[in-house]
Amino acid sequence: MKYPILTPEAVRKSVARLPRVDLAHLPTPFEEVPRFAEKLGGVRVFIKRDDCTGLLFGGNKTRHNEFLLADALRQGADVIVWGAGVQSNNCRQTAAACAKLGLECHLYLTRANHDADVQGNLLLDYLAGAKVEIVDLPMGPEMNALLKAKAEELRAAGRRPYYWEPTSGRPIAAVGYVLCLAEIADDIREHGLHPSAIYISSAGGTGAGMALGQVILGLSCPVRSICPIRWPWKVREDLAEVANQTAALMNLPHRLAAEDVHTTEEYIGAGYGAVTPEGWEAMDLLARTEGIMLDPVYTAKAMAALIDDVRRHRIKAGETVIFVHTGGTPAVFAYRDELMERHAHR
Repeated sequence: MKYPILTPEAVRKSVARLPRVDLAHLPTPFEEVPRFAEKLGGVRVFIKRDDCTGLLFGGNKTRHNEFLLADALRQGADVIVWGAGVQSNNCRQTAAACAKLGLECHLYLTRANHDADVQGNLLLDYLAGAKVEIVDLPMGPEMNALLKAKAEELRAAGRRPYYWEPTSGRPIAAVGYVLCLAEIADDIREHGLHPSAIYISSAGGTGAGMALGQVILGLSCPVRSICPIRWPWKVREDLAEVANQTAALMNLPHRLAAEDVHTTEEYIGAGYGAVTPEGWEAMDLLARTEGIMLDPVYTAKAMAALIDDVRRHRIKAGETVIFVHTGGTPAVFAYRDELMERHAHR
């Protein structure tokens, strides 16, 4: 089916009917990184600086929370129940958003993939006033079940909880990244670019929103979602379904199939949270040429994919690519020992 192509302004109008709170510094900067690109050889690279969204070191979840926490306030919530890994960028930004909005924040953080040293994002969770409980659960369905149970305990005690529930939450969160791609479309037009690809680290709502935005805006270049984690389900089919639910929220007819979503698990390495040599190289190169820091869990692996595509000539000399920096930089401090060991042997 042929769907109508919307302008960025039309996309923004379609979103305006949804509940939203003002949390992010938007639009985020869009900058070329020529010294970095020179090291790759013959390509142009632009970075969409979503590490600059504000709220306690910024990141992509701030865009999500403009819609998720607006939904919480619409429902009359007085406490937010969230959870992920101990170095979760999501939870750090959610704790900050709750502080800004006057909501109590309960975080359940698993040390399944990292130790619970109070450093990086975890330190910031405490400083933002979140009530933190460390747990030993894998990410995914088990964590989601815990959050539901904790929310029900609070409800039984007379509170009004709002908790992270992927089925309803991800389509709402993805709206923020439809809007991000609308910003990028404006950036592309302003700079007169014809990008060959857009890279982002995601296996969830961020990637679903970007994939939907590509279809809505009629962009010819693919959005490559570089997965940072292996989920126990088919990611492309899942993201297409999330994107379709987001389109319905926006009252748009556009629908995606799995083949409309471009994902890869090739750059995860040993597992979620594990530093890869390619990711370390990407972090090192961008920091030393442009003074921009990636994080080892998400953005470094996505940038490693971009670098690999250039080296394999999937992106050819003279072409332009865009990288969406989704933040995560506080996690660098929690990986100090491992990163410094690699630094000593560089």
